[in-house]
This record gives sequence, structure tokens and C-alpha cells, in this order.
Amino acid sequence: MGNKSSIASLSPVQQQSQVGDSAIQGSPAPLDASKLKITRSETLKPLQAIETLRFGKTFSDHMIVATYDPVKGWSAPEVKPHGPITLDPACSCFQYGGNVFEGMKAYLGPDGKARLFRPDMNMRRLERSIARLALPPIEGDVVLELIKRLVDIERRWIPKESGYSLYIRPTVIATRPELGVIASDHAMLYILASPTGPYFSQVKPVSLLAVSENVRAWPGGTGGHKVAGNYSPGFLPQQAATEQGYDQILWLFGEDRRITEAGAMNFFVVVKRDDEDGLDLITAPLDGTILPGVTRASCLALAGDPEFQKETSLRLHPQERVYTMSDLAKWSSEGKLLEALAIGTAVVVGPCNRIGYEGTDIIIPEPGLGPVGTALRKKILDIQEGRTEWRGWGVVCP
Repeated sequence: MGNKSSIASLSPVQQQSQVGDSAIQGSPAPLDASKLKITRSETLKPLQAIETLRFGKTFSDHMIVATYDPVKGWSAPEVKPHGPITLDPACSCFQYGGNVFEGMKAYLGPDGKARLFRPDMNMRRLERSIARLALPPIEGDVVLELIKRLVDIERRWIPKESGYSLYIRPTVIATRPELGVIASDHAMLYILASPTGPYFSQVKPVSLLAVSENVRAWPGGTGGHKVAGNYSPGFLPQQAATEQGYDQILWLFGEDRRITEAGAMNFFVVVKRDDEDGLDLITAPLDGTILPGVTRASCLALAGDPEFQKETSLRLHPQERVYTMSDLAKWSSEGKLLEALAIGTAVVVGPCNRIGYEGTDIIIPEPGLGPVGTALRKKILDIQEGRTEWRGWGVVCP
């Protein structure tokens, strides 16, 4: 009993390590990238013309799959031809939404090397999401090794053109084949690869409808994790916004109408400071309702970096703080609201041009990406696509 207590006090990944150390005694086996089996497709698909690529519609030749059994642990992962998977219809993933995923991209640099962008952050978030849904723990660094192997195998699918990439979707689903309302002790990991172009057909401004009658997340919920259940409840409000002529939702929360996220993206505003000491780059704090996006963290880090400020001639003050629709309206009326930005893996950095709220529109003065959005987008793409080395953010796949 004392041993169980000591293991329970560890993090999910530490528990996984304990399990691996004692596997010889019959404990469930941890995921092991060294046991990767490769079954190649006999017929490779033809590559599409890049102008026909749409986000998430085309998939590469192969995927990686591994399964977890409560007695045996993780199976040997396998590269296999991309195709359907077979699951019992009673599986927890269908009944209770026990599904988590990550979104990442592999880019081909001018040196011909494939790179991932800050993948360690994705892996730590994946571990937290898995723990939040009480799925069998998994070592993120092992998943990353599998992702690198898949990227290497599917290298021909990475477009060479700027703005294009191979989107990587590691997913873990609950596969306990019973209807009991308890945590799943069975799971499946699969990793998909999809060549993709820009999330929007061009970097054009996006219009937002501010919504408070529906919420994306709430305190104590799962908004700070990348779980499937965060997304589908937003589809109906999104349809309503589209019918009213807006592209995306700006999610508000609370009686004070706090600003949280834009669609499935983080949201930033650029505001002129009262002391005239440059510009504030403002986004909502990580209070458990905001997804800790990798691009979000990168924009904040760049904005506060003296070297970035020097090379862009921008004086920026990154701030993670609560702000409301009243603040936004006030800044707009005073001429201080300069830019509004949607930030995320798929879109990178995109401009917003108007925000509908209670029957009126707040107009963003920049017709497209302004100086701050342009500088952030250019710098991040330069790092992602291997044109610039920056703080070790670009990780080369062997």
C-alpha cells in the first residue's frame, strides 16, 4: 500500500517512468519508440498541386498507431498505410468524449531539412491533456520521437513553398469497450500527417462576432487543455455568426464580458500606451479557460525580446491581463486600438478587421496586418521555415 501511495504522488509522466522501470515485474509496458515497426504502403499516392491543398483534407501515405491495454501496456508502435481504424461502438471515445490531440507542423527549410516548431511545448501540453481526462499516461518525448520518424518517412509530402507545411495531428482516444461512466483504462495513439497551405486562402482580415450567451470554456473546466470536447459546442454559435456575416466568434466570459479567444485561436490586441512608450500587446491570461498556445507563447516571448524589438524597430510591452469588451470599445473610441490578431498553429498570425457586439461594429483601423502583426508573423515563419535560427525553437528532424 505504501508503494501505491508514493506512485500516486508523482506526475502522470513520472508514474509512466515508474511503470517502465518495473515492467520486468509484469507492470504495463511504456510506449517505446525503439520498438517501432514499419509497414510501408505498396502504392504511394500522387502529390497534389499546392494550390489545391486545403487544411486537413489531404493525408500522406502513412500514419503511426499504438494501443494501450491495462495489463500489457502500450503495444509496439507501427507505421502503417493511412486508412480506417476499427473500434467497438461502445468505446469511451464515442460515448464520453475521451479524446485529446495536438496540432503541429513540419516545415522544409532552404537547407532541405525538415523542422518542427517548439515541439517540446506540444508534448508537455499533450501530457497535461491526457492527465486531465484520466487517460493512460504517455511519455511526450517518446511521442515526439515517433513524430520525427513519421516526418522523415513522409518528407516528400512537405511542400517547399513558404506558408506551406506538413500538419501533424497526434491523437489519443479512450477505447475502453464498455458503457460504464468511468475513466478509460484502454487507449489508442495515432499520428496523422496532412500537407497543408495557409489556413485562410490569403492573409486577409477576419471579422468576429462577440458572443456571451455561449461560452467556449469555464473555470475548472477543460479550456486550458486540447481536448475534443472543447470544439464541437462552438459549431452552432459559429454557424449563427456566419449567417450574420462574420467569419469567426470572439468568445466572451462573465458578466463583465471578458475577452478570451477567437474561434479556436488565441486573440491579441495592440493598443497605444498612455505614456507614449510604445505599444501594449495584450492577451488574456492563462486562467484555465485559455488554451496555452505555442504560437501565443512565442508571440509574447518575441514581443518582450530586446533583440526582436531592435530588429523590428518596435517598442512592445507584452501583457497577459484581463480585459473586456468595454475596454475594447473605449480604446477604439480613443483611437488607441491599432491591431487585433488571431494567433494559432494553423493561422500563425492573422488580422481581424471588425468586431460585432450588441448590434454595432468596432472597426480595427489597419485594413490588414499592421506593423506588429506583420513583424510577428514574418519572424515566426522565418524560424519555422529554417531561414532564421532563434533560441533553439526550430527542431530538425533527423
